[in-house]
Amino acid sequence: MRRFRAAASLAGDPRSPHFHFLRHCRSFCRSSSLPDADDAAAAAAAAPADGLESQVLVEGSGSSRTAILNRPSVLNAFSTAMGAKLQKLYKNWEDDPDIGFVMMKGSGRAFCAGGDIVSLYHLINRGKIEDCKDFFRTIYSFIYFVGTYLKPHVALLNGITMGGGAGVSIPGTFRVATDKTVFATPETLIGFHPDAGASFYLSHLPGHLGEYLGLTGEKLTGAEMIACGLATHYTLDAKLPLIEEQLGKLVTDDPSVIESMLEKYGDLVCPDKMSVVHKIELVDKCFGHETVEEIIDALESQTAGLKDSWCNSALRRLKEASPLSLKVSLRSVREGRFQTLDQCLAREYRMSLQGISKQISHDFCEGVRARVVDKDLAPKWDPPSLDKVSEDMVGQYFSPLSELEPDLDLPTKVREAFA
Repeated sequence: MRRFRAAASLAGDPRSPHFHFLRHCRSFCRSSSLPDADDAAAAAAAAPADGLESQVLVEGSGSSRTAILNRPSVLNAFSTAMGAKLQKLYKNWEDDPDIGFVMMKGSGRAFCAGGDIVSLYHLINRGKIEDCKDFFRTIYSFIYFVGTYLKPHVALLNGITMGGGAGVSIPGTFRVATDKTVFATPETLIGFHPDAGASFYLSHLPGHLGEYLGLTGEKLTGAEMIACGLATHYTLDAKLPLIEEQLGKLVTDDPSVIESMLEKYGDLVCPDKMSVVHKIELVDKCFGHETVEEIIDALESQTAGLKDSWCNSALRRLKEASPLSLKVSLRSVREGRFQTLDQCLAREYRMSLQGISKQISHDFCEGVRARVVDKDLAPKWDPPSLDKVSEDMVGQYFSPLSELEPDLDLPTKVREAFA
């Protein structure tokens, strides 16, 4: 069976954020209300632990297999056990010559709300840092596996798709968004940084849209994901069962055959006139500046001159976020523009370990406490303001946790990363 080489240049590849930029426009069917990013994390706070074996289910026979993220009570938040099981399944499917392609979807109203930050919060407070390291190592390694997968990969992004949920899907070949898809990278609001490969895909979005999304944590709809290239295809939620049925009938390992089927049964869509994708020039004007302080100054100048509600919203989100996280995240996205997927994941691994170690700041635990655990929405950031964040603090975030701390070990010699 012909093997599909996933290691490819972004330009001209279906997985590329540029490949489908503003490719299609038609009527836009938008949900009347979208869940807030906080809802995604908050669901984890009171939910019981899921059975380890049932966290990932498998469907399919013949030429395809579907992995189902199955923690609906916590919006399919990613756990270490899920990552380990997915890695094993995907490896077996890749080695099976009778399986042509692989799909991934979520149970309930979410694809995946990201990493299980509540579990991480409790592990950190119990001093179980090695378990936290294992979590990041397992998830990031699986993301690299998806990004270098040798068979076509189809992610059905129906519902909430945030943080790590985007991380395990965007590096794959095809991403199908719907009218119920909600995308965001809201990590700065909990004192963290966009991770799980986010510095790679955000940095490759048009203009400085990646900086805007990474710093503010604002949401995108499925139509907006198509417009900026985060998704490759779009369909109405009501038609998704039909698309799954048609995918299940395919006997192929040819990405062009899958592409044709998704095109045939998909829908064309255009974001509404208030969408951020129609404000790219303004985004670039504000978020193209060198520093977070300059970005805020630009937004304030625009607000004073234009009375623009978008500028006001962006300013409000920036002022709610951790000052340290804002500066770290801006540098991370900017570095991602000049790095491969594996380099971004390795750097983000260092950053994540620094973020949970409390050696620089306790902002991650404080952010999770304020937004998800105690829900007082009043985090006490340390440092409390941008002017108190030193260059040394930001620089340390990008350094190993210690001289003896190993970096993320990815199989780059046997699985080539794409640039």
